[in-house]
Amino acid sequence: MNAKQPPPRAAAAAGCGPIRPDNGQPTAPLRSRVFETVRSAGHIPRIDVAKSLGVSPASVTAQVGELMEMGLLNEVPDTARPTARGRPPVALAVRADAGFVVGLKLSRTQHTALLVDLAGQPIAETTLACGPRRRSLDQCLTEAATLFDRLLAQTGLTRGDISCLGLGLPGMVDHAAGRVVWSPMLTGTDLALRGAAEDRFGVPVAVDNDANLVTLAELWFGKGRAMADFAVITIEQGVGMGLVIGHRLYRGAQSLGMELGHTKVQMDGALCQCGQRGCLEAYVADYALVREASTALDMIQEDRESMAMTLERLYDQAKAGNQAARVIFRRAGRFLALGLANVVHLFDPPLIILSGERMRYDYLYAEDVLAEMQRLTLNRATAPQAIQIHAWGDLMWARGAAALALSHMTEAMAAPQ
Repeated sequence: MNAKQPPPRAAAAAGCGPIRPDNGQPTAPLRSRVFETVRSAGHIPRIDVAKSLGVSPASVTAQVGELMEMGLLNEVPDTARPTARGRPPVALAVRADAGFVVGLKLSRTQHTALLVDLAGQPIAETTLACGPRRRSLDQCLTEAATLFDRLLAQTGLTRGDISCLGLGLPGMVDHAAGRVVWSPMLTGTDLALRGAAEDRFGVPVAVDNDANLVTLAELWFGKGRAMADFAVITIEQGVGMGLVIGHRLYRGAQSLGMELGHTKVQMDGALCQCGQRGCLEAYVADYALVREASTALDMIQEDRESMAMTLERLYDQAKAGNQAARVIFRRAGRFLALGLANVVHLFDPPLIILSGERMRYDYLYAEDVLAEMQRLTLNRATAPQAIQIHAWGDLMWARGAAALALSHMTEAMAAPQ
């Protein structure tokens, strides 16, 4: 395998990917399980791989030999086991330059891209500002191509060097079929996103919705790496949910599940951007807060002012003591508490991670909001649901898209031929 060297970067951190007790389902090919064990550890001796998987050292050695011949693994000094004499101890590590993937997150106002190597280490990132209008699929992919090429220009790599591109956007996305059923940023419905993107970029593409991207970011790089089961709730321009069961992302029978933002909390209620009424996100998402601000505070959004700027003004007023502004956040927080209680009753996850840029707005997860969530759940007096806050910032979406691409790429590379 001819590896192209990217620009120098900081030393690699610990591994990435889910940390599973046996690093994969027992039915998965042993080669894939060995590779995932090494990737999740960062570096690990052969004997520890065998112990982790519960197989013989000889079986691991055979699979490692094949993975090294394929250029996916190499040996590195095992600094954790110093020795005074004899052959220096070695560990296994993913050969970082054996492949590169790109994670690309599309949104109404800003697209974000991240290039990572096969070991999951970031190499380059970039963003592209765009108007908040809806656009056609072709227009969206033209913007994505601009961002893709801008990212590659930073590294000296070409499209031919990219093994897979992970692509995510808001809305209902059928991951398996590669289609967008509906998105608030696109005109048209039931669009063949994956096929159109592969034709435009000339590389394999994996697609998913943005809430699943954040969940993958938590599963691969964040608070959920060692968790078998957890839920992620995202609050941005919409309200999304991702669910991990048995260390794996659960999408539903048609990859269209976990649409928490479009569960109904008010019959004939506020109009949602999906066209229906009473959805949770119509009371919690960005546009819902801006709508309330324009009504209660006469805070009209100017044409040249972004929704984010309006939200910042609303938040500043709440912090300054404006009671009307505080009531807006408090109302949104109560609806969020209701949504979280529903998640607990439906799935009973041991951990719920509240993630997204709106987690900077502490009114949405204030102590009284989380206490109300607990009051709305049954049989929780002795074991309140664990809640964690993780405000990653905008790059988290692209990092999840990169995890999507890595998963797609390594499944193909490490599977038996």
